[in-house]
Amino acid sequence: MDQGLIPRRYAKALLMFADEHRTDAAVYEAMQRLDATFAAMPDLQHSLINPAVSDSDKIKLVLTACGADGSAAAEVEGFVTLLIRNRRLATLRQCALAYVRLYRDANRIYCVAVTSAAPLLPEELQRIKTLVERQLPKGASVEYSEAVAPELIGGFTVSIDNELLDASVANELKQLRFKLLSH
Repeated sequence: MDQGLIPRRYAKALLMFADEHRTDAAVYEAMQRLDATFAAMPDLQHSLINPAVSDSDKIKLVLTACGADGSAAAEVEGFVTLLIRNRRLATLRQCALAYVRLYRDANRIYCVAVTSAAPLLPEELQRIKTLVERQLPKGASVEYSEAVAPELIGGFTVSIDNELLDASVANELKQLRFKLLSH
């Protein structure tokens, strides 16, 4: 997902600043939590752009939303203050997403989502993880997420960043249908 030029520039500046202060990993975790909070609470955006809410309350709200603590709290507070001063607070979520993407790129972190028709057994999941990690460059790290989607009927899908491996029964049926219709 493209976050836009302005949020990317702010995120890049935050990443450089956090990297200099060796808080980039803590800020990364805070930005992930902030995005999750935005997803879970859509009204957060309305509160941040509401002129009736004071700037100090907006900063407290963001710090609470991202669960920043220690040095990450100082970095996030400074960043939010900068966005407020430059009248860019409405782009906070896009900035957080851009930061996460830039951090992952800089640290060779791949996001892998495993979706199956039924919950996978631990050994099945471990086999999938082993196969995925063999395909990634040496030294890369992986963040896994799991989901269950009964509409797959059987099998699983593995999404690595923007690439999808579909080994589901639903996909096989769809391919068979196309093959039969094309003849």
